[in-house]
Amino acid sequence: MVTITHRNANITLDEQVYDPAEDSYLLADVAIDNAKEGMKVLEVGAGTGFVSAVLQENVDVELIATEISPIAAACARSSGVEVIRADMFNCFKPGTMFDLILFNPPYLPTSEDEKVPGWLNYAFDGGPDGRDAVNRFIEEVPEYLTGNGVVLILISSLTGIGQVKERMETCGFEVETCNSDSCFFEELTVLKGIFGPSGI
Repeated sequence: MVTITHRNANITLDEQVYDPAEDSYLLADVAIDNAKEGMKVLEVGAGTGFVSAVLQENVDVELIATEISPIAAACARSSGVEVIRADMFNCFKPGTMFDLILFNPPYLPTSEDEKVPGWLNYAFDGGPDGRDAVNRFIEEVPEYLTGNGVVLILISSLTGIGQVKERMETCGFEVETCNSDSCFFEELTVLKGIFGPSGI
């Protein structure tokens, strides 16, 4: 294992877990800009715990994360992140609410012959159009948001940013673009969705 540092947070990496890349850094920085002291925060699919570790080091929030991979969950815990092994929200009782929910989903369009073996596939495999996990998240997340709760979701141009925004709006969110970063063959964007009391 090796340790990296970003914005005063030390994060332990494991070779069997997806390493933080441009998307992770972008979401972590945007999360710091949007989080307020005392917020209840959830990160879905924490991976190494990079985003959560950086956020809780810089803003005094009450944070918990979920992660489906036992290897990634252990890695995140080693960086001081409280993690529940779960598939998105299935560990929470009805009425569990958060002010801010973060998600860096598996967003790469992935065919059957592009899948990788083991738990690592969960970090990459977005299904045929890259939106399998994204769509499920958008449909399920309102149940866990406080009134005017905020979602920050990292999306790639490969996933179809316009389609994701449209789906979020259909599910009751006001959507804006927080920040973007062009790298290699894609543009990475953090979408901010605000879920009001009058949302669906």
